[in-house]
Amino acid sequence: MTTIAEPSRTTGTAFALRRLYFVRFAFAIVWAIVMFTMAKEITPVAAALLVLYPLFDVGAAVVDAKASRSTQSPTLLYVNMAVSLAAAVGVAIAATSGIPAVLRVWGAWAIVSGLVQLVVAVPRRTMGGQWPMILSGGISVLAGASFVAAAGADDPALTNAIGYAIPGGVFFLISALRLGRTTQKA
Repeated sequence: MTTIAEPSRTTGTAFALRRLYFVRFAFAIVWAIVMFTMAKEITPVAAALLVLYPLFDVGAAVVDAKASRSTQSPTLLYVNMAVSLAAAVGVAIAATSGIPAVLRVWGAWAIVSGLVQLVVAVPRRTMGGQWPMILSGGISVLAGASFVAAAGADDPALTNAIGYAIPGGVFFLISALRLGRTTQKA
């Protein structure tokens, strides 16, 4: 008689997060490339892209909450959804005031969402693939502070936001690859 073992909750969560992290990597890189072509000023398309990034984060948090519900409380992910939704609205409003306003909102969002990412990733360490997420959360906090500071510069630029997306995407890729070990153990 052959018995097929059902994957553990942790493995199921790791598999779902791995797919999500690959998608987040791809989105961040494509977003950064497109955004780079219009980083000099806030055009309607640039404003839409700036709003899209935190909205994508909302969607990713929804998928994450659904995937990880069986292994941990999704409360912090709900906080992240609310913060990212508020950031999208804030960026939309700030885009009408110029790059410094956008950088301030983007920076505040990076700080809060980075803290949430850090706090969510620490208990997931046993799953594997979370050290890059822990590092990314900490770096996000520092990057957010630098965006707020850059908003007061003589010639603030949206390239700071692009510089935020690329390393974030790379951290998601590294986590996805590392989570492959967890999913292969099943």
